[in-house]
Amino acid sequence: MMSSFGNGEIEMNSGDTSHTQSPETCNMVGCNGVPMTVFPCDCEFVICAECFRRAAGPKCNGPCPACQQPYDLAHMRPRRMGNKVVSWEDLQDHENRGRMSNRSNYDSERNSEISGWHRENGEAHDEYDHDGRAEDAEEYDSDDDDDDDGDGRRKKRRPLSRKMSIPIVILSIYRLVIVIRFISLSLYLIWRVSNVNNDAVWLWGISIVCEIWFAFSWVLDQLPKLSPINRTTDLAVLKEKFDKKGPENPSGRSDLPGIDIFITTADPEKEPSLVTANTVLSILASDYPVEKLACYVSDDGGALLTYEAMAEAASFAHLWVPFCRKHGIEPRSPEAYFSSKRDPYNNKVRPDFVKDRRRLKHEYDKYKVRINALPDLIRQRSDANNAREELEAIERQRQEGKEDDEIPRFVNNQKATWMDNDCHWAGTWLTPKPNHMKGDHAGIIQVLSVPQGSDPQYGTTEGANGIPIDFTGVDTRLPMLVYMSREKRPGFDHNKKAGAMNALVRASAVMSNGAFILNLDCDHYVYNSHAFREAICFMMSNDGDRVAFIQFPQRFEGIDPSDRYSNRNTVFFDINMRALDGLQGPVYVGTGCMFRRIALYGFDPPRFKIRNCYNSLFGRNRNRRSDDHDDDDQPLRESGLPGRSHWSRKFGGSEYFLHSIDRAEFEGRPLADHISGRNRREPGTLRGDRLPINSNNVEEAIDVISCPYEEKTGWGNNVGWVYGSITEDVVTGYKMHTRGWRSVYCITKRDAFRGTAPINLTDRLIQVLRWATGSIEIFFSRNNVIFAGPRLMFLQRIAYLNVAIYPFTSIFLIVFCFIPALSLFSGQFIVQQLNVAFLAYLLAITATLCILAVLEIKWSGISLDEWWRNEQFWMIGGTSAHLFAVFQGLLKVIGGIETSFTLTAKSSGDDEEDEFAELNKPNWGKLLGGVFFSFWVLAHLYPFAKGIMGRRGKTPAIVFVWSGLVAITIALLFNVIYPPSPDTDLNGSFSFP
Repeated sequence: MMSSFGNGEIEMNSGDTSHTQSPETCNMVGCNGVPMTVFPCDCEFVICAECFRRAAGPKCNGPCPACQQPYDLAHMRPRRMGNKVVSWEDLQDHENRGRMSNRSNYDSERNSEISGWHRENGEAHDEYDHDGRAEDAEEYDSDDDDDDDGDGRRKKRRPLSRKMSIPIVILSIYRLVIVIRFISLSLYLIWRVSNVNNDAVWLWGISIVCEIWFAFSWVLDQLPKLSPINRTTDLAVLKEKFDKKGPENPSGRSDLPGIDIFITTADPEKEPSLVTANTVLSILASDYPVEKLACYVSDDGGALLTYEAMAEAASFAHLWVPFCRKHGIEPRSPEAYFSSKRDPYNNKVRPDFVKDRRRLKHEYDKYKVRINALPDLIRQRSDANNAREELEAIERQRQEGKEDDEIPRFVNNQKATWMDNDCHWAGTWLTPKPNHMKGDHAGIIQVLSVPQGSDPQYGTTEGANGIPIDFTGVDTRLPMLVYMSREKRPGFDHNKKAGAMNALVRASAVMSNGAFILNLDCDHYVYNSHAFREAICFMMSNDGDRVAFIQFPQRFEGIDPSDRYSNRNTVFFDINMRALDGLQGPVYVGTGCMFRRIALYGFDPPRFKIRNCYNSLFGRNRNRRSDDHDDDDQPLRESGLPGRSHWSRKFGGSEYFLHSIDRAEFEGRPLADHISGRNRREPGTLRGDRLPINSNNVEEAIDVISCPYEEKTGWGNNVGWVYGSITEDVVTGYKMHTRGWRSVYCITKRDAFRGTAPINLTDRLIQVLRWATGSIEIFFSRNNVIFAGPRLMFLQRIAYLNVAIYPFTSIFLIVFCFIPALSLFSGQFIVQQLNVAFLAYLLAITATLCILAVLEIKWSGISLDEWWRNEQFWMIGGTSAHLFAVFQGLLKVIGGIETSFTLTAKSSGDDEEDEFAELNKPNWGKLLGGVFFSFWVLAHLYPFAKGIMGRRGKTPAIVFVWSGLVAITIALLFNVIYPPSPDTDLNGSFSFP
């Protein structure tokens, strides 16, 4: 075998010389060896075993000669040569015997090699097309003759995103401990069932039922955590592929797809307009091509205050957005930036930064004054205009010849709300009237910033056009900004947030039609200006056309340092969601999520295969169906509708909307620069200017957000956000997963978005109550995962089942919390005696739980304090909000049946038994067991006690008063129930026993 090496390093082609990927020979310079039958790197560089060993080094983690990324043997994938495939392990056997001289040797071992490879490496075989070429690896680009250096070619070879496995040692130990704990729980439950406590059968029975449920819920929670993964993106590769200047793109126009961003708000009193405006400003200043970005603000309350606040934000954006681009500001929410405690001058090298920042801070202060003055300004303007109309009406009456005493005192009684252009506001008025009130107003669409062209528009020097900052050489264009308030009329179900989101989907399809949709709550601003590009890396990856949505973790500000009520919820976002990413993908949590538009429309993913039992369990297809290519020819294959002629029944009658579907699907395809080349688009097809917005677009958008539009269509059922649940977010993501789509969890180094969280216990419990009630609704609805089809993976199904039933644990938790008290009062315990077997099982279960916690902390990166706070709040929520949610959900489902929850005290023995018989026989084992369980419950409820005592930690006087009253009451009741005997000497002296 011939290869060229110099100083121990592999010598690569340089200059204009390019490789030709041949399946027959190694692509190393001067080497004609037989290539390996696996791809050792995601860039799919074809290399022989000898060259690979020299490149990878003794630890097999050396850099790939093509993309310079370190090798990872855990991510090797088999490649096919013609129609034949072999595995890495079998290749080693062949090479020990000598080089393979005849490719027909592959045929005889094909089946065993495929199964051996998948058993050993755990790779999803359904990520290969029927030609046998991996779809999640980047093409080795051999046609880039325009690059003069090797770095540009290497960037194009690198994948846009990679899976980063958890260290195999930690993951193996983690899975082993799960198995050990499962076996321990099983043996313990068998032992408990077979060893009845005949002295307290009632206590034994209660504890057994609770323990079985706890074990069942633990299994449901733990099974989806078996395959956690991490992901990383390469923004340099994204820029190289989509934004780089070249002979075919001299102006450097972007080839990235469009993104429509949705912000929802409903009440400016509860959701201040300044907060929403800061979120809008952070979006407009994001690092994404201006002409590809559109921001829509949905105001479900139809308030003029929200509209004028957005108009003020659009005006201030002409200063804020260029300032962020000029100086690379992070974060790009002005309120967050100016209130940050970090040094704003760190790493700022431009000499005019201090002056620019000072002037912009002054402009922002004036902007906030204008925003805060808007309520009074609107009221004063409306009062003045109403008074003017009143005087004009009186004057008209006089001109008609009426006397002053004949003219009514109030001729104009409508008390309208006025815009600054002396027109009536079409939405909700300050004084509600028919057709101008919440739940009854017309649809409104106002374009505050029109779409821009693809070429930059550079700013001017300081002072020109009234701009106080020098923006010379800075692109001053703004993304498209639209204010929208959907029509609301009595008699129509508006479906709350889900209805508003679907109205946004339709209006945006008519106006901008971005291939991807990102939704944010009004208090979640963009903290990382590159967040949109991070998500697009996953969507534009080679298998990204089968990704329905990218979920970002929720991060919060303004939380107390100790996070007493677990507002950060890091266990869910950094452990559970990351584990689901290793299956079919994370669940949708309502905000910070980027969707593929056609996935919201109810279409199936391309190249979808029905999974068999093995596939559904592990998410892999070992055998490709021969007719898979038929699905590739129909990228818009619908669920339940055979052809496009039926689209109007599903999506409504808007021709604008129906024509936008094909365009949205095409723009969302990855580039056709990969060897698999299926469901792709040619590079450069999205570099043109966006079509301008005209009056026809606005009129059509008004029509699609009208109340009757959704009647007799699929909206809210199998199109868009799903109706009928408080937690419409979870159900919407679930629907996409049941169609076969995947989702991706995107954790960025710098938080993508940040929002606010409840800071008091009441608001936090109300939030938890809403989530739990939604889960109960899901369990008793047709969206129960039990009825899901075969397209949902088995472990993903388990995860959704856990989401639906976790509130029911509160019933068993409440009962179990009373067991220590019942045990102390009755003198009995859950077991007849504390023998060695019980203590051994208890030790094994507790020890494995602690080990699992340590391992989860290790591979997720959260702290022990965060894990413990989550455990504490699980106890708080489980004994309060979750329990109330169960009964609230049951009442809603059953309807009209009054159900109450009471705990019944039960007898602890025979009436003839001497109740004081055990006083002279202290049982320290039972005492320690009861004290241990009581302490465990109280430790979890400590934050609840802190919340009751207040922020200062000072106990209110009323607590002491009530404590004394309760103690006196209990003492009197005890004296009535157990009165002293007549011969009791009450005058006796006191002595220690």
